[in-house]
Amino acid sequence: MIDGLKKEIEGVRRSFLNEIAQIQSPEKLAALKERFLSRKKGIVSQQLLKLRDCAAAEKPVAGQLINQLKMFIETELARIEEKIGARRGTQEQWSDCSLPASDLPIGRFHLIAEIQRQIEDIFLNLGYEIASGPEVELEEYNFTALNIPEYHPARDEQDTFFIEGFANMVLRTQTSPMQIRYMLDHQPPLKIISPGKVCRKDDPDATHTPVFHQVEGLLVDQGIHFSHLKGTLEVFCRSFFGPDVNLRFRPGYFPFTEPSAEVDISCFMCSPRQGIPPAGTSAADAASRVQSDCKVCKGSGWLEILGSGMVHPQVLLNCHIDPEIYSGFAFGMGIERVAMIKLGVPDLRMLYENDLRLLGQFG
Repeated sequence: MIDGLKKEIEGVRRSFLNEIAQIQSPEKLAALKERFLSRKKGIVSQQLLKLRDCAAAEKPVAGQLINQLKMFIETELARIEEKIGARRGTQEQWSDCSLPASDLPIGRFHLIAEIQRQIEDIFLNLGYEIASGPEVELEEYNFTALNIPEYHPARDEQDTFFIEGFANMVLRTQTSPMQIRYMLDHQPPLKIISPGKVCRKDDPDATHTPVFHQVEGLLVDQGIHFSHLKGTLEVFCRSFFGPDVNLRFRPGYFPFTEPSAEVDISCFMCSPRQGIPPAGTSAADAASRVQSDCKVCKGSGWLEILGSGMVHPQVLLNCHIDPEIYSGFAFGMGIERVAMIKLGVPDLRMLYENDLRLLGQFG
């Protein structure tokens, strides 16, 4: 496997060198960078996906080879970019230096988009693929195939936007339908996240809005247990929120997972006051450090961030996957929710007001 990977990487390196030698403009350089380093479909990203097929003993060597290729490409791109910039600078026409300088602010990703990219990067590094689907969805995929029966409250018009004039069409209430679409089109093993926009009939308040964003994950393979789910979410939370964050799993209920669990993290307001307890601290010991007057966690010391569980066998059957052979786990989180926790924003609506005073704090 390693020998074959070395040959592929060397072929990518030669191809890159041949192409970059012909670059004469910033536009073509940007296109080349996108083709090789794009996070979703770049040539280097495709190489990273091959890590999941490597034996456990080979993964460290394979990962090092791919990272060396990525660093080489980034270095060459930066060198050519500087060279092109210097050449263009000598060709610029004369300008009046006495004119006032333009003081235009530099743009950046919106906070929600930036948080989504951070989440995607963590799971891409764990070997997941990004799967995107339609925002206008069939009831079959949004509810029925997810083991949500017709009498379930979530299907009532109070919660769901139905498309007038189109039978069985809704604005998706979650990104879970993409899991159904992906399982119907692919055979296990499957390892995806599905970020995107969802809609529910919620009145806007400090923690709700009719349109928001989710990231859901799905892994299906042979021999998958709850311990795999727990380990994955621990890696994500400590990569995203910091290495000292504590996690708590609580029993929950979702029609499409069994068993199900709600996941909490230690409160970001209480922990700095009391000293963040080390990873592995028991729930009782962590609770003893909590400030009872904390307005963020209401004195509980915990903040709910996502729901998770093992994929319900009926959901696998609905997607023509044998639950006697395969098992899997799924999880989902609101991007705005984790953004509020990570950035310390008290009201969800602040993320949509585009107040430069807020956005400037995280620029």
